Amino acid sequence: MSSAGATVTVVERCAISPPPRSTPPATLPLTFFDIPWLFFSPSQPIFFFASASAAAVPKLKHSLSLALTHFFPLAGKLVVPASHSAEPRLEYNETDSVLLIVAAAVDGGVFKNLAGNHRRSGCDCRRLVPEMGGGDGPVLAVQITVFPEMGISIGFALRNAGADWRTFNNFLKEWAWICKNGAGGRHVASHDRSVILDTSGLRSFFLTEYRKLKNNIKSLNVGCNYKRNDIVRATFVLGPKEMGEIKKWILTRSDLLFGSTTQMLLSPYVVACAFIWVCWMKTHWGMEVSVRRRIGEVHYFGFIAGGLTRLPFAVPSNYAGNCVGFGRSEGRRGELVGEDGVVHAAKAIGDTVKKLNVDMLGGARNWISEWEQLRESELHITVSGSPKLDLYDLDFGWGKPLKFEEVSIDNHNAISLSQSREVIGGIEIGVALPPLQMDAFTTFFNKV
Repeated sequence: MSSAGATVTVVERCAISPPPRSTPPATLPLTFFDIPWLFFSPSQPIFFFASASAAAVPKLKHSLSLALTHFFPLAGKLVVPASHSAEPRLEYNETDSVLLIVAAAVDGGVFKNLAGNHRRSGCDCRRLVPEMGGGDGPVLAVQITVFPEMGISIGFALRNAGADWRTFNNFLKEWAWICKNGAGGRHVASHDRSVILDTSGLRSFFLTEYRKLKNNIKSLNVGCNYKRNDIVRATFVLGPKEMGEIKKWILTRSDLLFGSTTQMLLSPYVVACAFIWVCWMKTHWGMEVSVRRRIGEVHYFGFIAGGLTRLPFAVPSNYAGNCVGFGRSEGRRGELVGEDGVVHAAKAIGDTVKKLNVDMLGGARNWISEWEQLRESELHITVSGSPKLDLYDLDFGWGKPLKFEEVSIDNHNAISLSQSREVIGGIEIGVALPPLQMDAFTTFFNKV
């Protein structure tokens, strides 16, 4: 695990389970919210902590075991049967565990470089998260990397069919609380799948879709493999001031384009996504001569929408499982790369959010087919994460994270969004691109 950048050596591999006899075996069926995630490769989030050291590792191991008592499916397996008659499911047995890798960086000085916003190697970040294959296998793996005299990173590989980011965030808070305060966690998770009401037969429909497509879906097999090694990463920040300026521009132009009766939904999330989509479009397509010949080409912007406040039935806030829907907005190339691109992008994304707010499950039967089209084409972009999650409030006892990253975007046409650590009300945007495209993206972003 070495390169010209970060050199990382594995020191230990161990299995972390809930305490003996604390958690009985369990089998959990996948709900209609879980099944579409079978087509996605694992998420690979990573947190950097500047005030921690190797001395924290034993405490992290012990508190992880205790936290898994309440989040036992994360210590279990995702079972993906070959037979069409058997259904995919989550299983936990007392012999199951989370793989915990302890590693050490040879040069602790690379810590600040890896935990910065500036441009840095994608390959170096990948060495700080566990690898995870496709098909059957563990739901979660963890890697703690010690940077001598500088800090530690905690990286993960998480199968999305086992937990959405809200659930995973609750697990992280539980782990951190126990690590900081000792035994006696404060979060009791609910694993009752019956709270996900399926009045439209979505689960049966998605299982049929899954059985038809599973042999042709690469992500079911390749896990965390990466396509290219020249990717660089950078983090961009939009604060309330910048988002306010973008919103003002959109409002100025929207009446001229759509008429004064058009009601635009311009939340900070919509404004940020619209601006990033246009920067991405101009980076990939705006400078091509062919854009003049293909101005009608349709491009999609895919994102996740939380379900707790949008569903027609109540789901407890401590529900530990997927409860998110999929949104897909579309725009034409000529409009998105034009002078009013951000206006068109904001209307498309805002209109999609409005539909999800009114009827989140109205277009659910298209979730798998629409997102398959998104992931298999460079024409489109997807969003990982959410700025609504308070990831920078995570405290294991040595202060908040210095940096959060989502490593898996290196392998997709994707960006990551999270709350800003430094700017109140700001949004951090993680971007992974080849160097020349990163140059172009940076130029367009800085014109805000």
